[in-house]
Amino acid sequence: MPESYYRALGEESFESTIHTQGAWNDHEQHMSPVSGLLAYALENCSPRADMRLARISYDILGVIPRGTFDVRTKILRPGRTIELLEAELIAEGRAAVRATAWRLAVGSTGEVAALEDARMPGPEGLGTAFDMTQWPGDFINSLDFRAVEGLRPGRGQIWVRTPYEMVEGAPSSDLVRLVGLVDTANGVAARVPPGGDSYMFPNVDLQIHLHRSPRGEWLGLDTRVTFGTDGIGLTSSVLHDLEGPFGRSEQILTVRRLGGRS
Repeated sequence: MPESYYRALGEESFESTIHTQGAWNDHEQHMSPVSGLLAYALENCSPRADMRLARISYDILGVIPRGTFDVRTKILRPGRTIELLEAELIAEGRAAVRATAWRLAVGSTGEVAALEDARMPGPEGLGTAFDMTQWPGDFINSLDFRAVEGLRPGRGQIWVRTPYEMVEGAPSSDLVRLVGLVDTANGVAARVPPGGDSYMFPNVDLQIHLHRSPRGEWLGLDTRVTFGTDGIGLTSSVLHDLEGPFGRSEQILTVRRLGGRS
């Protein structure tokens, strides 16, 4: 079995491995490793030591097919202290995912640093792995989950990690590794079970804001899921590493009946 989510085929070309297999369709990639790969591309787009990625906004433009594809990056708005970057995943002749990212200058603000989000309990001592077999696909099977007591439909706290690198032969930064797990938030506290004659609720975007750089291998998701009355939902998470909260994520959902019901 491969030990990474992707293999690099050239400067801009990649091949997905079986570990990227999505949950809604077995022939597509899960958005989570895709978001990690695009974060990897953005991180390596004319990098600067005095700046870091502070927000990444992903738009999912359609099914993300497994197999070979290209990733193209560019600087949309260069600047001395603020830059806007773009990365696109091009598969089968079309853009499947587009990401834009604000890269901001870093400085010393320790005197005014403050945090309002509560720290969630850590993964140590949480016992055996949390069962996510309700979700199909090899991406979910590649992960290690730990649930904090009190998890219920629509609300919960989960820790997740992966043993795999994002790109074969290219060690993942902590940011790439943890950003590549954030999209799992939409499945960890699902309001309804997936599949059967229930509902599907895929997200069409992923917004990640980072008030500090994440560290380590564990991602903590303090997640709330809302379903509206008109077919649209929202998954919101406070993102944690072992040192505490480091950012937030939002996913807008299209909520649809399954099983042929109207």
